[in-house]
Amino acid sequence: MKKILLILSLLSMFNVSFSQKKHKAWVSLFDGKSFTGWKVNEEHPATFTIEEGTIKVAGERTHLFYDGAVANHDFKNFELKLKAKTLPGSNSGIFIHTVYQATGWPDKGYEVQVNQTHRDWRKTGSLYSFSDVKENLAQDNEWYSYHITVKEKHIVIKINDKVAVDYMEPDTLPADRGQKHLSSGTFALQGHDPKSVAYFKDIEVKILD
Repeated sequence: MKKILLILSLLSMFNVSFSQKKHKAWVSLFDGKSFTGWKVNEEHPATFTIEEGTIKVAGERTHLFYDGAVANHDFKNFELKLKAKTLPGSNSGIFIHTVYQATGWPDKGYEVQVNQTHRDWRKTGSLYSFSDVKENLAQDNEWYSYHITVKEKHIVIKINDKVAVDYMEPDTLPADRGQKHLSSGTFALQGHDPKSVAYFKDIEVKILD
């Protein structure tokens, strides 16, 4: 009996250890072949296509939301990594702590800017309208990396491993902030306008405690 209890105890410890390691592993959100686990909204679904293992964004305003099984598409504390590329004059975005919305600009969560040479002065890496970047940290026609970390009230955005934004959300928010604050939610990619072309790949997440 004691041996059985010992074995069960060891198995329990192994399962907890394995679960923790799995929980902290990087998990891919895009297979490079299909939109499995993603849901485009109702406006202009043709804006999003798959081209040579990447998500291509080109067309009218539309948003593509992660809707898959990882964390039941509801992330709170996490690290998100992905690579992006823009053509000259293009604008796009990466939303965090958002939720599927059939039409319009997402109301919930924050947008991380994707823009080198679009007329919008807020450049790549900006936490849009809350902590904005004016300098170009990347170049059009070249792949560059995002590393976005959210831990409780703290957001850090790195572009090509350089810190672009280090933002601490205040404990008290103004009433007009609406849903533009940290809570939990999914990720979304933005189709901004018909003249903007962007690409995304290597999208992966690590869930934090």
